[in-house]
Amino acid sequence: MPVGEQAAAALCGPEIDVRHRPGLLVVDDDFFHQQLLQRAARRAGFEVAVASCCAEAVRQVQAAAFDCVILDLNLEDGDGIDICREMVAANYSGALIIISGTEGPRRSAARAYARSIGIRAQGLPKPVDLASLRVYLANLGKELQGLPAIHVWGGTATDGIVGGYRPGS
Repeated sequence: MPVGEQAAAALCGPEIDVRHRPGLLVVDDDFFHQQLLQRAARRAGFEVAVASCCAEAVRQVQAAAFDCVILDLNLEDGDGIDICREMVAANYSGALIIISGTEGPRRSAARAYARSIGIRAQGLPKPVDLASLRVYLANLGKELQGLPAIHVWGGTATDGIVGGYRPGS
């Protein structure tokens, strides 16, 4: 690499392939919810694949390198926790969003379990709060591009400009 390009790389950081769209797998057996999650993920810039059962999810996780998996815990053919185990066996290194209609303590336990086996996990109840999902996906997209996130979980901007603005002051 020529010296000028080395200096530019040092100042600007690694070059990002803007044509690469991060991959996301939606694992949910509810067709309406699948459609909703797909639309939100596509709008956030993700290429989306869908699995409606544990067996299909495991096959896809083993076959492709996803940057994020959105996972329902209650599936017709099994428990989403089994998919977490298979994700680890497949050396999955992306994020996990558990979106499930199960009670809060079970979602929390699933999130804690995923974290204990090395998966970065968040959790949301069904029906999903689209604002929270959009914030998480936007931040994940920025992170994958090597850019800082400007939102916190829950949707409050924290980049100083928005946080410092007060109407009427």
